[in-house]
Amino acid sequence: MTFKKAEWPRRLRSQEWYGGTSRDNIYHRGWLKNQGYPHDLFDGRPVIGILNTWSDLTPCNGHLRELAEKVKAGVWEAGGFPLEVPVFSASENTFRPTAMMYRNLAAMAVEEVMRAQPIDGAVLLVGCDKTTPSLLMGAASTDLPSIVVTGGPMLNGWFRGERVGSGTALWQMSEDIKAGKMSQEDFLEAEQAMSRSSGTCNTMGTASTMASMAEALGMALSGNAAIPAVDARRRVMAQMTGRRIVQMVKDDLKPSDIMTKQAFENAIRCNGAIGGSTNAVIHLLAMAGRCGVDLTLDDWDRLGRDVPTVVNLMPSGKYLMEEFFYAGGLPVVLKRLGEAGMLHKDALTVSGGTVWDEVKDAVNWNEDVILPVDKALTASGGIAVLKGNLAPKGAVLKPSAASPHLMKHRGRAVVFEDIDDYKAKIADEALDIDETCIMVLKNCGPKGYPGMSEVGNMGLPPKVLKKGITDMVRISDARMSGTAYGTVILHTSPEAAVGGPLAVVQSGDMIELDVEARRIHLDIPEAELAARLAAWSPAADAPKGGYDWLFRTHVEGADTGADLDFLKGCRGREVPRDSH
Repeated sequence: MTFKKAEWPRRLRSQEWYGGTSRDNIYHRGWLKNQGYPHDLFDGRPVIGILNTWSDLTPCNGHLRELAEKVKAGVWEAGGFPLEVPVFSASENTFRPTAMMYRNLAAMAVEEVMRAQPIDGAVLLVGCDKTTPSLLMGAASTDLPSIVVTGGPMLNGWFRGERVGSGTALWQMSEDIKAGKMSQEDFLEAEQAMSRSSGTCNTMGTASTMASMAEALGMALSGNAAIPAVDARRRVMAQMTGRRIVQMVKDDLKPSDIMTKQAFENAIRCNGAIGGSTNAVIHLLAMAGRCGVDLTLDDWDRLGRDVPTVVNLMPSGKYLMEEFFYAGGLPVVLKRLGEAGMLHKDALTVSGGTVWDEVKDAVNWNEDVILPVDKALTASGGIAVLKGNLAPKGAVLKPSAASPHLMKHRGRAVVFEDIDDYKAKIADEALDIDETCIMVLKNCGPKGYPGMSEVGNMGLPPKVLKKGITDMVRISDARMSGTAYGTVILHTSPEAAVGGPLAVVQSGDMIELDVEARRIHLDIPEAELAARLAAWSPAADAPKGGYDWLFRTHVEGADTGADLDFLKGCRGREVPRDSH
């Protein structure tokens, strides 16, 4: 792709605030001078907003203040004027009912911050998984020059000589507790081992996946995704990003130039190759909606079906992000996709060059971490999109994290009406369930939970775990943590709370799963299904007002990205009217 640079110098939008001698210009400029900035900083040089999702309550992003200083250094070096701006930070490990409910609120806030303030470009400083899509969604909605720098993953966890993957080990060990294979004391001892440095999850969870998606889309400098949070090279990446954004503003290199349909197709294939999180489906669909790019669930299935999963990381494999970085990181994966004819090589990146220019010389330093194609974890990775009378608009499954023997399965439904019903029943020895059954969880979708929490990977019943069984088919309209694993069918659309077929599944119904055929089927007569749906009525669960009301009233389904309907599309960067 050929990018036509804007002429420079030109009048920047920040000059609407700072460039002149009017009362309004002095109002805006004069107050900022109380921070000790000299007058010549307001002379028309690019003003760069460093949108920082640091928060003490977002532990994955707890080191971003230090990283922001390196970004500032890079901006100063390139002749820009850096200004750090705190923005909404949604943490999956602290927010209730779920950080996903607040992704759209964060994106809306970021969009308004970018449009309403005197910045010409933005560095999106992100980490915990919802902060990456929310800031990219906001940037896409304003189309100001923007670039991502992530906080990076934690160092490897180690417990008694074994790698401990953050999140993944939590799910494994909690199941071991229920199965009687691990003591509570050992579990508590392992807790600190899971999170032994600053950074995001060190598995290929959603945070690492979305860092990879930002790089694959071309919205981050090459190599950004995998550098550990505490590695000095992460700080170098931040400083180089600060330098680069200044030139992007001068060239007027915008998200709309980079986040094209080709870029999204590259990202989808990359997600298959890395064994990325199912959450990437919802986030990329939402981001595409902000860009005006026509992206659907069918694109996910079409593009990912033939992509081998070659990154040997938990939860699909055995290594962690630290090894992925040492092996060469995402550039190696993108190069492999390019060599296989699965990459749009001329897609533009924030570097100003093409993705192929950035990755063609990448070297794989460890073929046990980034596997050869003939040793792939699964030959057909990606995200499987299932459809049928149980999911007319689609449901998703991650083949690389599923059990091969369950990919074609017929089983009796054991239904939980919501997450509280599941918690009340799952440990009951009288529960009529065995490993051949299919666990069904309702009312955990975007409107139902609300917010679509990460409860889709329901823990198995203790009486099944005690048999040594580690996986069962599970179906819900919920999400699953990117660190989780299993034969788990997610994002079932339409969701139960709006009267989708999932709402009328009954315990004892037979369900058929055929991943190869991309089919999920409730085996009851068509007339009976129609009668059940006609008799269905929504639960009397009114929103409490405020954002809860706004979200539940306007959120769309998982099949289109679960964005708010009025936020889709780009509203641009036009300078708002001055009120002074």
